[in-house]
Amino acid sequence: NSSFDVIVHDTYYVVAHFHYTMSLGAVFTIFAGFYYWLPKMSGYKYNSFLGTVHFWLTFIGVNTVFFPQHFLGLQGMPRRYVDYAEVFAYFNKISTIGYVITAVGVLVFLLMLLECFIMKRKAGNNPWGDGADTLEWTLSSPPPFHQFSEPPVFEDKGGH
Repeated sequence: NSSFDVIVHDTYYVVAHFHYTMSLGAVFTIFAGFYYWLPKMSGYKYNSFLGTVHFWLTFIGVNTVFFPQHFLGLQGMPRRYVDYAEVFAYFNKISTIGYVITAVGVLVFLLMLLECFIMKRKAGNNPWGDGADTLEWTLSSPPPFHQFSEPPVFEDKGGH
């Protein structure tokens, strides 16, 4: 609605809305792909507990960062300013707490990677089981440099 857009234009509402709609979807998709492909790329299993902790810390953290910024925008806090009025301090502090939670989540992600490569638990060719039946999961983990000497042949399992 254009009348609402006029009210929130150049406020922190725009910042929050942009990060929710554009950034977070991409970031969580990248992490999901990374967790899905890490066993295939490295040949090692990761610690699923650390992966779960990473997800929840990141999820809670980024929502704690960006959700209060909607309120800041609705209160009229402009973006691209160096200094702000004291009335905006409360929600900015909540956003800062969210940033710290997100930063801890990133540290847990790095710890998960470190633990994965130190413990070296073998992933197996297909750590995801029968549900992952596409071409890449027919190879060893990590896959050899030249995967196939001839094109593979698949039989239809009825669902694809």
